Amino acid sequence: MKIAFHARYLKKRFPLRIARGVYEGGENLFVSVTEGAHAGWGEMAPGAAEGAATVAEGQAQLQAFCESGLNGAIHDIWAAARAAGVGACALAALDMALWDLRAKQAGMPLYRLLGLARRGVVSSLTVGINPPEVVRARVPLLLAQGARALKVKLGSPEGVEADKAMFAAVHEAAAGSGAVLRVDANGGWSLDQARAMMDWLAARGVEYVEQPLAHGAEDQLPALFRGRALPIFVDESCCFASDIPGFAHCVDGVNLKLMKCGGVTEALRIVATARAHGLQTMIGCMGESSVSIAAGASLSALFDYIDLDSHLNLDPDPASGAPFEGGVTLPADRPGHGGILNA
Repeated sequence: MKIAFHARYLKKRFPLRIARGVYEGGENLFVSVTEGAHAGWGEMAPGAAEGAATVAEGQAQLQAFCESGLNGAIHDIWAAARAAGVGACALAALDMALWDLRAKQAGMPLYRLLGLARRGVVSSLTVGINPPEVVRARVPLLLAQGARALKVKLGSPEGVEADKAMFAAVHEAAAGSGAVLRVDANGGWSLDQARAMMDWLAARGVEYVEQPLAHGAEDQLPALFRGRALPIFVDESCCFASDIPGFAHCVDGVNLKLMKCGGVTEALRIVATARAHGLQTMIGCMGESSVSIAAGASLSALFDYIDLDSHLNLDPDPASGAPFEGGVTLPADRPGHGGILNA
């Protein structure tokens, strides 16, 4: 196998503000793995919490690991890379490239190779933290893209009153559209704030709340879970399948991301572990193009909720392969996971 690296800057159409900061774009690392006539594609969106803060760091990790060659089954390569200290987001790029390669060699879409259907539920389109007047202008643009569900980012550093004002603007702008409203606090609330906000949001028809408490405050989840007004999903609190047993008794579901867990291989384990504990499942994304989104969408038949929309907020998307059809993000129906970096 031959491995090659390609760095591209991904500029966001609209800057994304969440509880932890503002993101206007960033450099991603694209990985191609070639064997014979076929090449598989993967992508890394860097993140310090995900094990590689920069493209250079992720590439160095992968180059060091690949020096001795990529031998064995994909699951074995994944385990060896984790043991060698390759960060999850860098490993995600290699892992999805290997799955893409094997599916192409088999002449099958990845979803079919995994025994799945080309099917997914409605994907949320994200509304970042913004003043109400910005939200009122932006929500109609998302609805015009075909959004049937909106994920509203709350947990504003300005407090819950700012959250309420922003959510009210989203609610107003989406009125009559039929779009479902969901909320992600990105760990921006205290326990008392989370309780109060969940009651307030439930009265306004919100479907669920994601990561109401900060990563590290999982010991407070049982108190929040009791008498909860809305289903609770965890995101930052869940990186790997081994995390799930520790909080499975006090959440309703888990949100996995390929960048957090290291790709398709661990994503399959997370879903299996979540189901074994009676939890619902969701797949989300970070600052990814259509390459990584297509890999995630290839698994979409496994999830109750989907938040695969980052490629729709790029100007431009340097890749293709994850069409948004009827409010659903799907993989391109061709051999592999469907995503490819454009020339």
